[in-house]
Amino acid sequence: MTSAHHAHEPGGHAGHGGHAHGVAADADRRWLAIALTLIASFMAIEVVIGIIAQSLALISDAAHMLTDAVSIVLALIAMRLAARPARGGFTYGLKRAEILSAQANGLTLLLLGAWLAYEAVLRLIDPPEVEGGLVLGTALAGIMVNIAAAWCISKANRTSLNVEGAYQHILNDLFAFIGTAVAGLVVLLTGFARADAIATLVVVVLMVRAGYGLVRESGRIFLEAAPAHLDPDTIGDRLVAHGTVTEVHDLHVWTITSGQPALSAHVLVDPGADCHTVRRDLERTLHSDYGISHTTLQVDHAAEYLLEVRAGAFDDAHCETPHGPVHREEPHPH
Repeated sequence: MTSAHHAHEPGGHAGHGGHAHGVAADADRRWLAIALTLIASFMAIEVVIGIIAQSLALISDAAHMLTDAVSIVLALIAMRLAARPARGGFTYGLKRAEILSAQANGLTLLLLGAWLAYEAVLRLIDPPEVEGGLVLGTALAGIMVNIAAAWCISKANRTSLNVEGAYQHILNDLFAFIGTAVAGLVVLLTGFARADAIATLVVVVLMVRAGYGLVRESGRIFLEAAPAHLDPDTIGDRLVAHGTVTEVHDLHVWTITSGQPALSAHVLVDPGADCHTVRRDLERTLHSDYGISHTTLQVDHAAEYLLEVRAGAFDDAHCETPHGPVHREEPHPH
């Protein structure tokens, strides 16, 4: 008979990104809430000044700040959802609410960037009168607010793609305000009104860059791709290098949520090997070398497995058409 062993990470399904829920999560929420208050307050003032000054750069910065505020609200909601325990059909809980939040952040940046680019081009063609002094003063105040907000979010756990999304929003806004301040100074000193629209286009480039990065990373997680820093082929070769392992197939590496990679595989070992010992050895290797502590390994004896395939007692399709490459030990020279 074959011997199948399923192992999960020690200590259950708690977070493994070095960031447990509880005190640390509460601290994250507190810092995010402070950043949200700063941003929302300044954004309301900036919209009014932007309209008075007829500055698209200021209005674009305010719109960007709106996405900052939304990203933080989404981050706070996602944190609460992700902290809920797994139950019912949601066997991982709602941990991927954080990834949904990150994807929403990325999409809002891309869509808002497209609209602002359109408006900026119109203003390049027909620039309105811009109050350079108001633009400069407001942008300098915005720089200070964004530095304070970025510092608050930097105190939270940025290994979360969700929190990183909010941080990227605010960091981009900081650079945008610097560009707007330069544009305000140019308008004030030279009267070159198109500097406002040019500053807006700089903001758009920053928004598109950050938005694309968030959508790409969250998309990888939703498509069950291996984390960018983990190569499944390298991991498979590492596992099969264990002295008693003869083959590794159906190897899957994916991300549950930020900082929580997971792995499953079917492992065949020598007939005389102790499956339990091999499994524990492989788990230690995966944890120490690759930071993967959520593992499900099915360990079988190779010879018995082959006999059962011949007898038709085993599900032939499972191993005759494995998912992904098959990793086998190198034949030993005699």
